Amino acid sequence: MEKTTPGFWRRLVSMIYESLLLLAVLFIASFIFHLIFRDTHAVYFRPLFQFYLLVIMGIYFIWFWTHGGQTLAMQTWKMRVVTVDGDHLGKRQAITRYLFAVTGITFFGFGIFWALFDREHQFLHDRLAGTRIVKT
Repeated sequence: MEKTTPGFWRRLVSMIYESLLLLAVLFIASFIFHLIFRDTHAVYFRPLFQFYLLVIMGIYFIWFWTHGGQTLAMQTWKMRVVTVDGDHLGKRQAITRYLFAVTGITFFGFGIFWALFDREHQFLHDRLAGTRIVKT
């Protein structure tokens, strides 16, 4: 049985919900970072802090994608990320998907709006990483 792609708006609302969950994770991670690095006026602080948050987000997504294919928001909205063959993601493919997603979202959400024009309605980072989002 072929699993279908969830609608664009369903995936967008899931991403909004995901951002709220991620905000809580980043809040806790930021608190820990600020306990360790107290000199917030140092020249190295801001780029180090931003890189740290990027790594924390990567760990969050990569762990969920490789352990069941669903983040908490994806579980709520009944979606799963799989390979184009329908298999579970490996660590390398999850990292690739994350890096493409960060890049695509950073450029004014181009990677997200790509789904409006894609023949299978997949995000650009899914197309590039060889993954897809399916209904569960």
